[in-house]
Amino acid sequence: MPSWSTSPLLPYIGTKLVTHNSGNSALNLPGMHAIFVLFNSATGQPLASMDATALTLYRTACVSALASSYLSREDAEILVMVGAGALAPHLMKTHLAVRSNMKRVLVWNRTVEKARDLVDRLREGGGFEGVRFESSDCLEAAVRIGDVISCATNSEVALVKGAESKAGAHLDLVGSFTPLMRECDDEAVRRGRVFVDNEAAAVEAGELVGAFERGVMRKDEIAGELVELIKREKVGRRSEEEITVFKSVGSAVVDLLSAQMVYEKNIDLC
Repeated sequence: MPSWSTSPLLPYIGTKLVTHNSGNSALNLPGMHAIFVLFNSATGQPLASMDATALTLYRTACVSALASSYLSREDAEILVMVGAGALAPHLMKTHLAVRSNMKRVLVWNRTVEKARDLVDRLREGGGFEGVRFESSDCLEAAVRIGDVISCATNSEVALVKGAESKAGAHLDLVGSFTPLMRECDDEAVRRGRVFVDNEAAAVEAGELVGAFERGVMRKDEIAGELVELIKREKVGRRSEEEITVFKSVGSAVVDLLSAQMVYEKNIDLC
């Protein structure tokens, strides 16, 4: 995933090399491993090499939370985390950071023990004053009460059913990045007002690609991209009852910006 810029504010070239092994969960390893190499765009000089697995976890979670700050209800109180992999704790932390009214977090995972283990680690780790963490054995029941539902799985079968979502819910879809993967069904897409992190989501994300193919929605019905929300070119949440959906697939540009922040903050160590 290469990206480059000649801007004086971003004088870098960056490349992320990624491997993805879906079977790694059985080995208690992350599904993805990656490194990021940063260069000076004017001279080509190598500047830094960093763990892009960690970089990706942080930037993905921050992008989701930034979108939530525009799309979820300000009074959201219940967060549902679908998936208990490496990304899950980062997503929970960032979603809690932008919605201070959150008081309850439900974690669901296909392997129930993993959800329980994650909840135990979060409870022991502290730092979440006034927030109650629980594991959930029933995803449908959790979705029915969730104000923000964040999904980070490798599922190829729809997990979140749109019929179960309550009015005013915000659905954050992070896991899928190929047309064969999907974390929600067509009804969730149909009921929700859909935003994406960038235009690649329309051709990479299984939830959207499938919805287009089945006539559930058209590409031109995507309500906007994250940058358009930030620039106020598109309106985010319009009412307390509206259901919103944010689908992210990641981008090399955000990787480069994240690497810039890491490098410039630690330049004396590089």
